[in-house]
Amino acid sequence: MTDCIFCKIVGGDIPADKLHDDDLCIAFNDIHPKADIHILVVPKEHIATVADLEEGKHDHLVGHMVNVANKLAKREGAQGYRIQFNVGEKGGQEVFHVHMHLMGWK
Repeated sequence: MTDCIFCKIVGGDIPADKLHDDDLCIAFNDIHPKADIHILVVPKEHIATVADLEEGKHDHLVGHMVNVANKLAKREGAQGYRIQFNVGEKGGQEVFHVHMHLMGWK
């Protein structure tokens, strides 16, 4: 998707403070943090919303993203944290590329 900001970050066209990068996803600091730690975990594949995940094709993706978030929370020193997906406009989603928020407090 050419006009997706997260696709541009994945593709290296827009810089981001990357904290994780593997075959399935990247993670980087949110530019408007809402907690001591606010990291976005983003799949490299463009998928508009969690509701668009395909059974069979994406079964492992969310679990992998949660594992990445858990490792980052520990590495960043979070004493407590939440992980959150916003789904659809009415669910608070602003960028229509699946992404998980990791928000933690030290």
